[in-house]
Amino acid sequence: QVQLVESGGGLVQAGNSLRLSCAASGSTFSGYAMGWFRQAPGKEREFVAANSWSGANTYYADSVKGRFALSRDNAKNTVYLEMNSLQAEDTAVYYCAAAWRRSGNSLLRATRTYDYWGQGTQVTVSS
Repeated sequence: QVQLVESGGGLVQAGNSLRLSCAASGSTFSGYAMGWFRQAPGKEREFVAANSWSGANTYYADSVKGRFALSRDNAKNTVYLEMNSLQAEDTAVYYCAAAWRRSGNSLLRATRTYDYWGQGTQVTVSS
């Protein structure tokens, strides 16, 4: 089992940057695929980015490609989401999630793939 805690959210002006962190504890972090999802008010939770458990592949939603970057530090049991050129449409609660030994583009984009979720961190972008 793994526990996930996100941090780094906040209020930022459009065009600026934020870096989210997700710290994991309780299990072998390196064996987990890690994903970031977001949920805006009145909308379904949507995929943002994910990294396969081997770390070999990273996938992004089209809406964030070129602006967001996912990285992981297995030594620190932490995954990051660097968010640049933020837009008002990026306003949402951001969640990290973990899936044991999963890989594949389609699989990692689906919320049902993930076994564990953090509590979320709010990102608000003012225009």
